[in-house]
Amino acid sequence: MAEAHQAVAFQFTVRPDGVDVKLSQEVIKNIYLSGVTAWKKKAIRFKNGILTGVYPASPSSWLIVVIAMMSSLYTHIDPSLGMIDAIKESLPFKDSLSVQARAVLSTILFATALWLFFIYLMRYTLKALLSYHGWVFESHGKMRTSTKLWLILVKMFSGRRPLLYSFQTALPRLPVPRVKDTIQRYLESVRPLLDKEQYNQMEILARNFEETEAWQLQRYLILKSWWGTNYVSDWWEEYIYLRSRSPIMVNSNFYIMDLLYVTPTHRQAARAGNVVHAMLQYRRKLERGEHAPLRALGTVPMCSTQMERMFNTTRIPGIETDIVQHLTDRKHLIVYHKGRFFQVWLYIGGRHLLPSELETQFLRILNDTSEPQPGELKLAALTAGDRVPWARARLKYFSHGLNKVSLDAIESAAFFLTLDEEPQGYDPSKVNSLDTYAKSLLHGKCYDRWFDKSFTLISYPNGKIGVNVEHSWADAPIVGHMWEYVLAKDCFHLGYTEEGHCKGEVNRDLPSPTRLKWQISAECQNVIETSYMLARQLADDVDFHGYLFTAFGKGLIKKCRTSPDAFIQLALQLAQFRNHGVFCLTYESSMTRMFRDGRTETVRSCTSEAVAFVQAMEDPGATNAHRLALFRKAAEKHQNMYRLAMTGSGIDRHLFCLYIVSKYLGVESPFLKKVLSEPWKLSTSQTPQQQLNLVDINKFPKYVSAGGGFGPVADNGYGVSYIIVGENLFTFHISSKLSSPDTDSTRFGQHIRKAMIDIQALFMQENDKRVVENKKYVHLENGKKHM
Repeated sequence: MAEAHQAVAFQFTVRPDGVDVKLSQEVIKNIYLSGVTAWKKKAIRFKNGILTGVYPASPSSWLIVVIAMMSSLYTHIDPSLGMIDAIKESLPFKDSLSVQARAVLSTILFATALWLFFIYLMRYTLKALLSYHGWVFESHGKMRTSTKLWLILVKMFSGRRPLLYSFQTALPRLPVPRVKDTIQRYLESVRPLLDKEQYNQMEILARNFEETEAWQLQRYLILKSWWGTNYVSDWWEEYIYLRSRSPIMVNSNFYIMDLLYVTPTHRQAARAGNVVHAMLQYRRKLERGEHAPLRALGTVPMCSTQMERMFNTTRIPGIETDIVQHLTDRKHLIVYHKGRFFQVWLYIGGRHLLPSELETQFLRILNDTSEPQPGELKLAALTAGDRVPWARARLKYFSHGLNKVSLDAIESAAFFLTLDEEPQGYDPSKVNSLDTYAKSLLHGKCYDRWFDKSFTLISYPNGKIGVNVEHSWADAPIVGHMWEYVLAKDCFHLGYTEEGHCKGEVNRDLPSPTRLKWQISAECQNVIETSYMLARQLADDVDFHGYLFTAFGKGLIKKCRTSPDAFIQLALQLAQFRNHGVFCLTYESSMTRMFRDGRTETVRSCTSEAVAFVQAMEDPGATNAHRLALFRKAAEKHQNMYRLAMTGSGIDRHLFCLYIVSKYLGVESPFLKKVLSEPWKLSTSQTPQQQLNLVDINKFPKYVSAGGGFGPVADNGYGVSYIIVGENLFTFHISSKLSSPDTDSTRFGQHIRKAMIDIQALFMQENDKRVVENKKYVHLENGKKHM
């Protein structure tokens, strides 16, 4: 057995003539290899740190500058304008150096200073270039000559083969919008949602705020933007996520699904083995900064800061606020199965465990028949309930002894893996298969995911997988980047044998996974049960509906010369009105990662133009030409608002930060208080596809993801996530609460489907009209068609 093999690795015998020590050669070899790997890792990080630090230059360019300066010594030309001679006279211990040595040393020092000057010059020039965002507002496919010239300059100053964090210091800061502009955009956004009297009251509050408190709050905000790298992100993380005392399960965490149509293997342990190995490979590249930075238009870099905390990260509960704990170089994984927690080491002999070795470890856990310890089964329910009881229980019951050791093992793990017991996944033959799959990923049994970990990988008995993600440390596109890499690596690089096992030899000598030990008192078990009951009530209240929209896709929408995202958002407005008969405040998430440490901004999708379009669609007397004209106007308005949000001119993050400053200063603002208390009854988000080069969808059309989703934001509203897959598929994830008499996720999904088809019909009729008009000009000459 592996345990016995490890137990005899080190032996000693006490004899009258001394102590006889025996060491296992295998153990010594593993220790040696681990040390070699650790030093290699340090060397690679040091090298990549230098490459990132001097970017967009390179270390070799320093040698070129030094050689150029040294050659001037022999040509008797002084390009330094006397600075080399000044350095030569200022050298310490110059009397102990020869004349030639002083000349060489002073030349090297001057060349190094010149090289560093050019690095900072290139970096700040690039930052100035990246501060230009006019290209965002240009129509798709219509790029001005000035923008093309700008792109050429950005490419010139971007250097070659950048690493993941090469552009971080060159990214511009998020600008603070003018208060006047923000208030004007805010009033414009609420105009279609308020009657005349309500709007007049809101306008009075807004103008009064602009003329009194605003200038003082804005001044502090501008100071913060100068001092920090981003005036929003740290406050957003703290006050929106970490200070929330309600459960993060359903309310905050989100999920991402597996491939929609393909299951590479139906063996649970094998699929988990390949996926975990692919994640370790991704983590290694992430730690070394070797992933290519994401760039818009293939040129404009995006901020990569959020990716730093993807692994080895846990949200730690507190009485007043949580903290995000991030560690480095964690070498183990925690696995949950049938109420037991196992610790699995991810390295052996200084290398990652191979997929076949991981499969062996997971099989051992699946075949383990031991029973959970008292209180162990539902222990993770503490992370699913309210934060304050969990924080108090952690201090009282898990701050010493066995419980502390085991909890530390969970919180310091690379990530968390659940080997689930019930098969899930999309099945076309089952009506609600996507619904149950989503609910399983979102909350499971409320005690079989560690909701505080940066992410929990969930593996099902039929080979399907998915992830549940804690939201405070990053946004969905960050995890989506990793997930795209893992799925492509799993299916197209690692692969499986004909029997469905991981490729590679099976190593039977691996040390078996170890059970975590707990001593959970009856009093602590009561706390666990209370958290579980609260979480169970929250989970049971989630009404989820997911469906695939296949009537048409992005390809057809683009032929109609409109934005697919604007198309869907207007369809959501039409569906919302048909569902409830009223319009509501609508949230769409937009990214601000073109700025350093940028995260998200809100796009208020319910505009006056969108309302006019929806009303025309519901007006029997309106012509299709009129409806289409209103649609194009509303789509253009939405696109412009999205672009403003991307470029730092959004509404809600600015008002949010002004509110935080007002609280620090003790300034009461009725306007800000009212703005921040408005409920988002329709919260929407698009899951982007970022690495299209990993999988050729045209060649492998079945290898597409179903995207992901999140829980409802408002008690009487909807959460809608959607992903645009390839040219012919949209996937929608709709959530609401069963306790609300006003909402029904399935009904809302049906309204979305009909709204999409009704809007597309406007374009089809327009195209048919064009065809008929064109046929009027077709005539025959000598038996041939002419226009």
